[in-house]
Amino acid sequence: MISVLLADDQLLVRAGFRALLNAEPDIEVVAEAADGLEAVTKAQQTRPDVVLMDIRMPGVDGLEATRRIAADPALSGTRVVILTTFELDEYVFEALRTGASGFLVKDTEPVELIRGVRAVAGGDGLLSPSVTRRVIGEFAGGGAGRSATPPDTLAQLTDREREVLVLVAEGLNNDEIAARLVISPATAKTHVSRTMIKLAARDRAQLVVYAYEAGLIRPGWLT
Repeated sequence: MISVLLADDQLLVRAGFRALLNAEPDIEVVAEAADGLEAVTKAQQTRPDVVLMDIRMPGVDGLEATRRIAADPALSGTRVVILTTFELDEYVFEALRTGASGFLVKDTEPVELIRGVRAVAGGDGLLSPSVTRRVIGEFAGGGAGRSATPPDTLAQLTDREREVLVLVAEGLNNDEIAARLVISPATAKTHVSRTMIKLAARDRAQLVVYAYEAGLIRPGWLT
């Protein structure tokens, strides 16, 4: 059973998501929060698999709540998905940097929401290649005040792991990486896992951010 925490200051939004998710046999909404502070508290109490987090909430906003959840060792198994009204929300990139595993636009089709919750609970980043390129291309290029991935961190990676990092940033899954590099899916998965460990990344979403910050993928380079 996939446990979900809903964090949104609009009661009707939470009610809609709750009804949709609880209708699935493998998903259960275990808690709700109306602001970021409550979201952090409820996450610590229930340790959900997935948090659906609105950014714009009163008091502690979703960005700070995501940062606190990602920094809590006790919540290492919890994945945060940002809920946003617009695909190019100015805070989405920063949320990914602070530990979010992806984002969903609030008018996402119900089947996509359910698929996304399952994907994130399974360890994948919820980042479609096209939307990811638009968001990171918009904000990584002019990221004044944002720290880039340190060169000495990337120096830990082998040449193959750098290749894998770039392919993850393109949005490829393990099978697609294996096909591109002519290796087995199991080997591709191993390379991805080792890259995540070396970069201290929580999931594939952070690998995408690292690749852009390090200049391995340039905004607008992919079509």
